[in-house]
Amino acid sequence: MSRSRFPVKLPPSLGNAARKLAEEDGVSLSQWVSLAVAQKISSVETAEAFFKRRAQGADQVDFLEILRNAPDRPADPGDELEPAHAL
Repeated sequence: MSRSRFPVKLPPSLGNAARKLAEEDGVSLSQWVSLAVAQKISSVETAEAFFKRRAQGADQVDFLEILRNAPDRPADPGDELEPAHAL
């Protein structure tokens, strides 16, 4: 397998945590970071595939009907939009 170099700057707290976890796992920092990136890519691709499958056969009319039936109430705590993003 060919390898490429990707210089990455991390905040000290992330770099220190990654070093510690790599040491605990008994692997090099490079191996640990490679695995972490592979896991992230896998989860994103899995989520993307899931949502594509869910969207197949979706009906915009049904979607708009669901939105029309949603209650008109304030957002739950923590789900608020910033004022600039409010509709």
